[in-house]
Amino acid sequence: MAAGVGLSSADVRLQGRAPGRTRRRSPYPTWFFLPAAVIYGALFLLPTVASLWFSLTRWTLFEAEFIGFENFRQFFREPFLVQGVVNTLIYGALTSGLKTVLGLLLAVLLTGNILFRGTLRTLVFFPVLVSTIGVGFAFEAMMHPTKGVINVALEAVGIDGPGWITNPSLALVSVALVDVWKGVGLATVIFMAGIVSIPADYYEAARIDGATRWQLFWRVTVPLVRPATVTVVTLSLIGGLRYFELIWAMTGGGPGFSSDVIASVIYKQYQAGFYGLATAGNVILFGIIALVVLPLTWWFNRREVDL
Repeated sequence: MAAGVGLSSADVRLQGRAPGRTRRRSPYPTWFFLPAAVIYGALFLLPTVASLWFSLTRWTLFEAEFIGFENFRQFFREPFLVQGVVNTLIYGALTSGLKTVLGLLLAVLLTGNILFRGTLRTLVFFPVLVSTIGVGFAFEAMMHPTKGVINVALEAVGIDGPGWITNPSLALVSVALVDVWKGVGLATVIFMAGIVSIPADYYEAARIDGATRWQLFWRVTVPLVRPATVTVVTLSLIGGLRYFELIWAMTGGGPGFSSDVIASVIYKQYQAGFYGLATAGNVILFGIIALVVLPLTWWFNRREVDL
C-alpha cells in the first residue's frame, strides 16, 4: 500500500514543503484585539496618564501651571486630608472583613437544608439591588439621634441610643455597618457558588472519619472555598477603599471630618475649585489601592498554589 494513501491533498502539499518553511499565520486573531485595545487606551490609559500629569500642576479648565509635587506635599500637610487617608484604610478593612466573615457564614447556612431557603436567599441578596443613595437617605433618617426608628425602638426597651451619625467616634463605623448590610448579599452569593462546587465526597469521607460540624466547616469548607474568599476580599477591599456614595448620602463626611474618606475629600476639593489638589488625591487613592490589593492578592495566590 502506498505511503500517501489516506492523506488529503492539503497534507500532501504540506509534506512537500521545505523543512524550514512554516505556514503563514492569519492576521485576524491579532486584529480582533484592536477595538478593545483602542477603547481601553482611550477610557483608561489616557485618562490615567493625564491624571498623573495634572496632579503635578495647578490647573483650571483653561490653563495649567506645573508645580511639581507641591499638591502632594499640601495634601499630607493638611490634617483633615490625612484623616481622610486613615479613615479610608479603616473603612476598607472593616467592611471587607465583615463582608467576608458574614458572607461565608450566611453561605453555609443558605446552602444547608433549612426551611424557606429560597426566600431567605432572596432577602439576603435584595439590598444589593437597592439604590445606594436611597439606602443612605433611609438610614440617615433611621439613625437620627432623637427621631430615628432605631433609637426610638431602643428607648422603648429602656436603652439610651447613641448618636449613630452625629457622634464623631461612631459616624464612620455606622456607615460601614450599613455598607456591610447592603453588600454582604453579593459576598454570600460568591461563597455559595464556591460551596456548591465542593464535591460531596469530601464531606462524606470526613463524616466517616468522625468529623463534627465545626471540623467539616473549618477543615473542609474553609480551605476549599479559598478562590471564592480571594474574590470576595479583593472586590470588597477595592470597593471599600474607593467608596463614596453611601458616606456622602449619610454624613457628607461629617460631623466635622470624622467620616471623610479620600473619595469624599476629593469631591470637596473639586467643589472648592482646587482641581490640582483633587487630582493628586485621585493619584494617592490609586496608589493606596494598588499597594494594598496587589500584595494581598499575590499572598492569597501563593498560598493557594502551596495547597
